[in-house]
Amino acid sequence: MSNPEKPESQPGETLDRVHLFHDSERCIGCYSCELHCKMKNNLPVGPRLCRIIEIGPRTRQHTLKMDFHFLPCFHCENPFCANVCPTGAIQKRVKDGIVFVDSKLCIGCKCCIAACPWGVPQWNPETGKIVKCDYCMDRIDKGLKPACATGCLTQCLHFGKVGEASDLLRKRYAEALESTDKAVGKVTQVL
Repeated sequence: MSNPEKPESQPGETLDRVHLFHDSERCIGCYSCELHCKMKNNLPVGPRLCRIIEIGPRTRQHTLKMDFHFLPCFHCENPFCANVCPTGAIQKRVKDGIVFVDSKLCIGCKCCIAACPWGVPQWNPETGKIVKCDYCMDRIDKGLKPACATGCLTQCLHFGKVGEASDLLRKRYAEALESTDKAVGKVTQVL
């Protein structure tokens, strides 16, 4: 039962936080997301604000398979990078939980790079400052998707609120069941 004095979700809490959902079954490892991110952020060779991680090749059900996983910033509830930043350059937006770098405050000390377990903050040698994924805040504030999701050729990147993930997963599961039922029906008709 909900407390009438406290709303169901405060800005920045789990249901209001935004996230990029990666459908690894659809990903072909084309790196289009990385390319669009670099172009949008005008990044030199080196820093990558999102990464495709290759796993494989390996055998799955007697078939050689490569898996690809998308690694952006996780925009943590309690970000290590922000906690160690001596100038407060790494901040978290209350309304949606996006963790971003205020480049005017960044002194390039690289403490955040050492603190992040996933190596998300990156050193930009051209500016001498840190850069990291901010889900293209300027784009989402205009109602657009992040550059990586817009550029994804197989549409395996979905941007939305964390609470919407379960809806997307339910839909995908229902589609998979339906296609399986159709396939089983065809096999049954043959028998």
